[in-house]
Amino acid sequence: MGTPKAMLPFRGGTFLTHLCQRLAVHCDLLVVVTGAHADRILCPPGARAVVNEKWERGQLSSLQCALRAVPAGVSGVLFTLVDHPDPAEETLAKLVQSQATVAVPVHDGRKGHPVRFQAALIPELLALPAGASAKDVFRAYAALTEYIVVSDPGIVDDVDDAVALLRFRARTEFA
Repeated sequence: MGTPKAMLPFRGGTFLTHLCQRLAVHCDLLVVVTGAHADRILCPPGARAVVNEKWERGQLSSLQCALRAVPAGVSGVLFTLVDHPDPAEETLAKLVQSQATVAVPVHDGRKGHPVRFQAALIPELLALPAGASAKDVFRAYAALTEYIVVSDPGIVDDVDDAVALLRFRARTEFA
């Protein structure tokens, strides 16, 4: 991509600033985890920056860094990836309102991000070994998972390469 995905330009800011603005409406605390390019990523004001020194271990290690920064007493966590930068406001509202142990948005039969889970799952997620996946914990709560059907293609955006970025821009440029 030529730059960290968090810093890709989008709607007058970056993927990260746009996503943080959306999430700030629904979350009391934003935790931004950086890794390989921590020195190049500008954390938006009001968000707590956490550097994952072991970023090469993958997504779970970043989630665990974020969860270690979550203060005691929160009821739930809304987790997303910066390469899913444009979830709709109403999707976020539905996820935050869910009382399920795990809440997952679904668009056109595809599960997406953000995912909301109750804070009671934090110890289990922190206990996962390197090489595991958060899905290992979430699968154990399948019967307590709410799949929320949304008309929001933003939950399945996955801007991992130049082609996906072009498709994303074509869908969102004038929206």
